[in-house]
Amino acid sequence: MGEMIAKPASKVSGEYLPPGDKSISHRLVMLGSLAEGTSVFTHFLEADDCLRTIKAFEAMGVSFKKSEGKLFVNGIGVRKLNPPKSPLDLGNSGTTMRLLLGILAGQNFEVTLTGDASLTKRPMRRVTEPLRQMGAQITGTEDGNFAPLTIKGGKLTGIHWVNQIASAQVKSAILLAGLNADGETSVEESIPSRDHTERLLTRFGVPVERHDRKITVRKAEALKPFQFQVPGDISSAAFFMVAAAITPGSDVVIKNVGLNPSRSGIIDILKAMGADISVEMTQDRGEPMGDIHMRGLDKRLQAVIINKEWIPNLIDELPILMIACALAEGRSVIRGAKELRVKETDRINSMAQGLKAIGGKVQPTEDGCIINGVSRFQGGAISSFGDHRTAMSFAIAALQSEKEILIQDTDCIMTSYPGFEADLAKLVKA
Repeated sequence: MGEMIAKPASKVSGEYLPPGDKSISHRLVMLGSLAEGTSVFTHFLEADDCLRTIKAFEAMGVSFKKSEGKLFVNGIGVRKLNPPKSPLDLGNSGTTMRLLLGILAGQNFEVTLTGDASLTKRPMRRVTEPLRQMGAQITGTEDGNFAPLTIKGGKLTGIHWVNQIASAQVKSAILLAGLNADGETSVEESIPSRDHTERLLTRFGVPVERHDRKITVRKAEALKPFQFQVPGDISSAAFFMVAAAITPGSDVVIKNVGLNPSRSGIIDILKAMGADISVEMTQDRGEPMGDIHMRGLDKRLQAVIINKEWIPNLIDELPILMIACALAEGRSVIRGAKELRVKETDRINSMAQGLKAIGGKVQPTEDGCIINGVSRFQGGAISSFGDHRTAMSFAIAALQSEKEILIQDTDCIMTSYPGFEADLAKLVKA
């Protein structure tokens, strides 16, 4: 379970290197395993979710080596995975389960995927339905909507799927299945989602066609291994971006962070709230990367309205943005974020309950919330509800609190950011 006592602070300052991007780290393990030969990745995220992905592919015959900060992935081919000897336990990782279903749909064996209590409550029909249409056989609770899920792969046929949910995981699962499908496999999105899968497929030598909001792949004969530096995770950096923005006198430089346009919504929202942010791009090949300089001003942030068009670009940053909104001057509104209710926990509920417990003014809605800002929090005790982003968000909230905040159930932080408390301690000035 674990607990954390988070305390008020005068400011945050220093240079900070965020951990490797979780979304990219997952995908590199998967695609590296399907390549023919050895790929080498630096700054890979060694958090529990990503380690679950490694263990799953080890169970299917892929070997890995870690040395001097590098991860070596010895890929065995796009259609050469081996049947595991037992069900694959994916822990808390929804990304692993959904994307792995796409890969397994084209493998000629049967396997069962399971996970912890949280993962077995997360909806999977959004993935299992299109994969069944392609030819995969999938069974599970409520007709394949919840894990444990048993999938028997085999011959697939490409489909054109109109993605009604702005979800990169759904899109990615279908495109990964398309690597083993006859004909074209395409996904059309009404609202674009993060595009790491498409970018990395291209780096692995897979032709990816983009036309307006339609992405198309065809059966791949081989993926080519390559070397890659994983950018810092902007979803992890977001905690310290908000920490600086809400704390006057702060000065934080975030180095080598991912600046993919499909993930950078938090930068635009914080700017709209009046935060002092400057961005310097240092790499624009493959995955954009650069530095972010945050300064805390001697005035409160301003309220903001976050509509559904923004949500796919900052879905993981919404919990910490709720902290920023709760300290902003005026009335903030978040709409179109119903997806938060089916994350590791119901994040609308976990954040609303936590904010109320420390003196915030929030009214949850079906697909978001309405927040009236206060100048400071009062302190108190909150539960993370087993959600890593909820836990870390309230650690940052404590910086602008009259009293400390006790955060209960913090072991969940290990799923995405094992070094969070150490990085916070380095940057916080009492």
